[in-house]
Amino acid sequence: MKFIASSSSLLRKLTQLNGVVSSNAVIPILEYFLFEIENGVLSITSTDLETSMRSSIPVESKEDGRVAIPAKLIIDFLKTLPEQPITFTLNPDDNNIDLTTDKGKYKISGENPDDFPKMPEIENASKFSLGAAALQNAIASTLFAVSTNELRPSMTGLLFEMDSQGEARWVSTDGNKLVRYTRSDVEFDSSASFIVPKKALNLLKSTLPSEDMAISINYNNHNVKFNFNDFTLVCRLIDENFPDYRSAIPAQNPFKLLIGRQELMGSLKRIANFSNKTTYQVRFKITGSELHVSAQDIDFSNEAFERLPCEYEGEDMEIGFNARFLVEMLNVIDTEQVAINLSAYNRPGIIKPAEDSDSEDLLMLLMPIVLNTQGI
Repeated sequence: MKFIASSSSLLRKLTQLNGVVSSNAVIPILEYFLFEIENGVLSITSTDLETSMRSSIPVESKEDGRVAIPAKLIIDFLKTLPEQPITFTLNPDDNNIDLTTDKGKYKISGENPDDFPKMPEIENASKFSLGAAALQNAIASTLFAVSTNELRPSMTGLLFEMDSQGEARWVSTDGNKLVRYTRSDVEFDSSASFIVPKKALNLLKSTLPSEDMAISINYNNHNVKFNFNDFTLVCRLIDENFPDYRSAIPAQNPFKLLIGRQELMGSLKRIANFSNKTTYQVRFKITGSELHVSAQDIDFSNEAFERLPCEYEGEDMEIGFNARFLVEMLNVIDTEQVAINLSAYNRPGIIKPAEDSDSEDLLMLLMPIVLNTQGI
């Protein structure tokens, strides 16, 4: 097998696929890329057994072939090259690969391609499609709230949920915060729900195209496949029952706070510097048309206070929140104002964009931190 590829084009593809490669793989072949040439197209596959990615680029080749190439070595080598054609020549007897550039010749020891794990097939699959921008928004709006607690595996992924009313929902939670992103412009075969691991979605988010093309999503009880252009990602689903998130969302939060998103986020970032570095607790005191934001760190005698204008409907109240969690939520809202719905100091707050959208809805829930008796 012999083929010629652009060094920069090949590096871009390999960098894209390298996110799934494990540096401490139990099986050595998982530290390799699978190269497959067929009809002048080079297909490249990487896997960690849980997630598999494949993409392809056109190359100059007169024959087909397969070989497994060490991922780190080929990427580190290509990073040192300026843009130029690079020739790969495979010796099928020992799987060694000779590389030729305009500067010199190099040799890489490959592995038997038959030892490389096969990408799972999605049998008896259901499917739907979604625009790249919509899927990007769904992932970006929810992924930050996915739990990292491996003792609760159902919360370490993102819930994809399609119901019979024609709505698609993406839900994440870590026990302190919960995010639900809903779209009403998705068509699918039947109602279903499945949990996709966080790692796979981080990889998908970084590879989604900038143009708003349709992303094909096929799934069954065990795996899900995302496909667009020349890119495919297949991952194993989390085989657990997602928590009953509906019961966690309050039916009534009658007090409504309307405030500028950037003003509140800036205040939280400043005030958080003076808060306890374990809880990052900030105190909201809402009276009339003013929000008082304060924090203190008793151990170091640090404290801070700011006053912000707002619109508020409800009883005067005080409530505590984790400032970092609030900033994360405000970061995924793109409206000028944010609405925070409250009911009591010990009940969760609901954070939403102030303006509604026809096709999408974003709801975020944040558990409060019980305030101590000392305040600013």
